[in-house]
Amino acid sequence: MSFFDKLAEVEARYQELEVQLADPDVLAKQNAFQKLAKERAEIEDLVETYRRLKQVLRELEDNAPLLRESDAEMRAMAREEEQRLLTQRTEIEERLKILLLPKDPNDDKNIVLEIRAGTGGEEASLFAADLFRMYSRYAERKRWRVEILNLSESSAGGIKEAVALITAAAGGKVFSELKYESGVHRVQRVPETEAQGRIHTSAATVAVLAEAEEVDVRIEDKDLRIEVMRSGGPGGQSVNTTDSAVQIMHIPTGIIVRCQQEKSQHKNRATAMRILRSKLLEIEREKQETAERDARRAQVKSGDRSEKIRTYNFPQDRITDHRIGLTKHNLSKVMDGDIQEIVDALRTFYQAEALRGESQTL
Repeated sequence: MSFFDKLAEVEARYQELEVQLADPDVLAKQNAFQKLAKERAEIEDLVETYRRLKQVLRELEDNAPLLRESDAEMRAMAREEEQRLLTQRTEIEERLKILLLPKDPNDDKNIVLEIRAGTGGEEASLFAADLFRMYSRYAERKRWRVEILNLSESSAGGIKEAVALITAAAGGKVFSELKYESGVHRVQRVPETEAQGRIHTSAATVAVLAEAEEVDVRIEDKDLRIEVMRSGGPGGQSVNTTDSAVQIMHIPTGIIVRCQQEKSQHKNRATAMRILRSKLLEIEREKQETAERDARRAQVKSGDRSEKIRTYNFPQDRITDHRIGLTKHNLSKVMDGDIQEIVDALRTFYQAEALRGESQTL
């Protein structure tokens, strides 16, 4: 099927949906109506962009006779108009190619963000805290809500592990924005505890998991081992005197989730289950992505968490994303949550890789 055939097919489906959504029988069935409305919303941008392309093509056709006018000034104006329209056509066609790419079903989801200190001891935990602040400040800029689900602090004031739910209002695409942040983040700087001014290299891991609903992942009770215990804080002190902390092990995968933020055991258990569902959904997503890449022989990287994806070099005020060769010298702004330029660059890169993979299958 050609590029324009695909677009015409989507537009025809959009018109069908508009008719169905106006049907009184459909309006009376809320579930059916919502399902059709969601499908229409998902292709609306594509259809509107396609219609803009058709308008530009009509204008090009109308402009063509003016290029053959006997009046030199008229021909010159027509050539300028042609160049403007050709530029528009190219831009719109590139946009349409991206919109036609298979949609990640998780793009519209909220996320569970996990940050853990890696190699580097206390300095790694301090860096993990810096990363958590960076993403929290970014969420503030986007007007997203950050809810801490689990937090384990180090004695130096850093973070051993932080788990947070980041949510957006209707229409927000948290996973779409941050899904390429998963991986090993490396820092090079002089720790506050370093008396001789030597630069240390430490690391922290970031995991971005699409928040899973109960309908996304089915978990059998028999597959769970649940333990309750006293909550603990830095240095081993007790956070409270009740058995409110909950640890859940998913036996088939060996995944262990622990939550102690709330004083209620029931709330901690519910939170732990939310995290577990998201982890299991991520496993299924990675399996599906691997299968699709193998089938299409595409060269799109997955952002494997074993890779060192980014380095934060404080002495040189430099941040480098190794996957796309992006280097910036505005580290203080980045650490304050100004990461939109990096987010956009990553999205553009992976869209280009996906387009290359699509063209190889044609």
